[in-house]
Amino acid sequence: MKYVNLGNSDLRVSKICLGTMTFGEQNTELQAHDQLDFAAANGVNFIDTAEMYPVPPRQQIQGATEIHIGAWLEKRKCRDKVVIASKVAGPGMMDYLRNGAQLILSQMQQALDESLQRLQTDYIDLYQIHWPARQTNFFGKLGYQYDEESSTPIAETLEVLSDFVRSGQVRYIGISNETPWGVTQYLSLFLQHGWPRIISIQNPYSLLNRTYEVGLAEFSQREGISLLAYSPLGFGVLTGKYLEGRNIEKARLTLFENYNRYSNEQAQTATKLYVQLAQQHGLSATQLALAFVNSRPFLGANIIGATNMEQLKENIESTHVTLTQEVIEQVENIHRAIPNPSP
Repeated sequence: MKYVNLGNSDLRVSKICLGTMTFGEQNTELQAHDQLDFAAANGVNFIDTAEMYPVPPRQQIQGATEIHIGAWLEKRKCRDKVVIASKVAGPGMMDYLRNGAQLILSQMQQALDESLQRLQTDYIDLYQIHWPARQTNFFGKLGYQYDEESSTPIAETLEVLSDFVRSGQVRYIGISNETPWGVTQYLSLFLQHGWPRIISIQNPYSLLNRTYEVGLAEFSQREGISLLAYSPLGFGVLTGKYLEGRNIEKARLTLFENYNRYSNEQAQTATKLYVQLAQQHGLSATQLALAFVNSRPFLGANIIGATNMEQLKENIESTHVTLTQEVIEQVENIHRAIPNPSP
């Protein structure tokens, strides 16, 4: 396993991060613990979760993912061996969560306290804002509409995060589903007030969505803010298993048909070309997709997720795959022909 320092921090994390949003929905607690054991045995020390998980979010199971992870941490007595990242939910998605989640002191303190309780720990290594508290583009939204009335100022949110770091409940902070403007605000407030500096941005990044390169990759390299790449397989689409309209029993997009961000016609066309490219070079489509993400110089960690051990093994082993320059050039040819079909 390869390890890197996350951003400008002293958090030393594995290049592969175990994403856990299936724990409590598609995976039982026993299966979750099996995944955590296997990942840890293969050098993965970085675990990503969120208060809203599992996904799709439902009130009846909200927080189950953190509960499963907390039970594992207590069972294995390994808290000091792993880096735990979690997230506080932004507004607009779950009315049942605190009567409508807001990124303000009272709500964020409650969110953090409850995550710590579920995780059975007294600190979180990386605490992230799951999505912005303003009208902007994330989760695949295109176009732009300005609506300042519904916003919580970033300064208010960052000041709360500063209190969390000062208290020792949080070691470092990060953001997720953020834009270049948002990043500049966090950095500016750090300089103005001496509040904690963000060390990571958790945004989507894959062969089907390289929009991070447009306005954010430069921040990663010039400002030392690592990308935590989520959905590197595009909800499993880039494995090729859904091509030709195939429905895979118990697969994510079979169970949850409205998760169609990576399933449009252009994405299907691009996926077919990437699958063919992988086959031409003796790779699986999964290896090609994950190895490409692993190769990016602005990457901090690649957040993989799996519903079975076979998938998990292949995902982790992607760190041993090095793409040739010829393969990279052919990837770029496909990308130029069909750029970012699933933003």
